[in-house]
Formats: sequence, C-alpha cells, structure tokens
Amino acid sequence: MTAVVELDHATIKIGGRTVLADASFAIKHGEFIGVLGPNGAGKTTLMRSILGLLPPSAGSLRVFGHTPRCGDRTIGYLPQLRTVLPDLRVRGLDFIGASLHGERWGVPHLSHHDRHMIEQTLAAVGARELAGRPLSQMSGGERQRLLLAQALIGNPKLLLLDEPLISLDARHQEVAIEVVRRVCRERGITVLFSAHELNQLLPAIDRVLYLGNGQAVLGTVDEVVTAPVLSRLYRTEIEVIRAGGHIFVMSHGSDVERADDHVHEHGDHDHGHHH
Repeated sequence: MTAVVELDHATIKIGGRTVLADASFAIKHGEFIGVLGPNGAGKTTLMRSILGLLPPSAGSLRVFGHTPRCGDRTIGYLPQLRTVLPDLRVRGLDFIGASLHGERWGVPHLSHHDRHMIEQTLAAVGARELAGRPLSQMSGGERQRLLLAQALIGNPKLLLLDEPLISLDARHQEVAIEVVRRVCRERGITVLFSAHELNQLLPAIDRVLYLGNGQAVLGTVDEVVTAPVLSRLYRTEIEVIRAGGHIFVMSHGSDVERADDHVHEHGDHDHGHHH
C-alpha cells in the first residue's frame, strides 16, 4: 500500500530559511495525524508543499505516490487564516457552490447532483441548516463548519486542516475535532490537522507529527512526546508531564504550548493565496 504522504530526505526552504532539513517520514492511508511544534516550525509550509505549491529543494515529497501538483482534487485544504473573506451576504449553499467549480464569487448554476452533494456534506458536518443562511448571520463555530464542509466537497482522499481551532472556544473545538474524525473515518480520508496544543487532539489522533528546528518526528504520542525528542525540536530543555489524562509540555516551569497560544507563525503564512 503506497503511503499517502511520503518524504524521503526532503529539504524544504522558504525565503532562504530551511524549514525542514533532510526529513523522512510516511503517513499511511486513513491516519489522523496531529501536526504540532513551536511557532515558525513550518506547519503551514509543509501543507503548502503537500499541495504542490512549494517543491522541496532536495530529496522528494510524494503524495499518493506522485509528485504533488497544484489544484489536485484529491486534496481538501482549509488554510489557517481566511485572508479572503467572502461577501458576507452570500448564503451557505452558494458559498460552497462557488468553490465547487472554482468560480469567481457569484452564484454558480448548481446541478441537481452538485446540490445533493453539498447538502450531504453539510449534513455530515452537522451544518445542514446553514445552507440558507447568509455568512453574516453565522457564529465563528458555524462558519468554521461551513469551511470544513467546503474542504470536504468532492470527496478528497487527503484533508489538510491548518490550525482550524484558532478562533473557536473549547466546546466548539471539541465538536470540530469530533466532526472531522467521524466524517474522515466514515470516508477513509487521511487527515493532517495542525494545532497549537496537543491535548485537544489527544482523543482523535492516531499518530503525531512534531516539527521543529528543521526536524520532523512522526510516531505515537508515547514515542514522540518525550523530554529528549521535544527538547531537540524546541531547542530548549523540555519537561513532559502527564496528569489526569492531559500532557503538559513545559519549559522552565511554563507550558510552551499555552505560552505562545495566539502568536502566529511569522513569515510562514499563506497570504492571499486562495487555493
């Protein structure tokens, strides 16, 4: 069985800075992978490379056994910050419809098949009632479900979710993770889900991919979330504390995952690129 995403001694650079150096790992079919690491570790950059937007400068990166190509319909993508917010008067159904055929914003003529597929996808993420509502009348959590539905349209085989939890409160975060996990299990979709904080993802992930200091370590939580591995990736002495079903990643007495909570990856952004 070919790996869904495979890096073989891949080096990925952005603006002269090496984000990943000589990284090798393989993600299997149907895995739910949590992507973590310090700010600027390259979570967004890795997703852009998988999308074919940033080829490795050395080594190889293969998706479904091939060199990734832009606009591949087998990959669903939810970028981290929505720099291009659509016209908020647009109804949910039309927002998704517009993305279906890559039209400019404007209401495409949806076939019966398209409409059915959109309705099924909205229902799958628990957002059926959003079809007729304008975006301006949706909460952050509802809008996020709509964006998730948009990423799932066309039945992708691989789903890249870049920090989809950022604007959500704890309750909505749990719901979002649960929805993604359920839909992806049912459809056999492989998921890369990047987040700031490991604990939210613990119940859902099969393995964790930690990025940092140019390195990538993929394995189970027990293999990867250890003091020696994380100290190497964070370039500072890290202590890992397990308590009450939670894992705390500590440096000099403070929780490194919480400390930089809302500082976004500098220079690692996908400004204005609308995939």
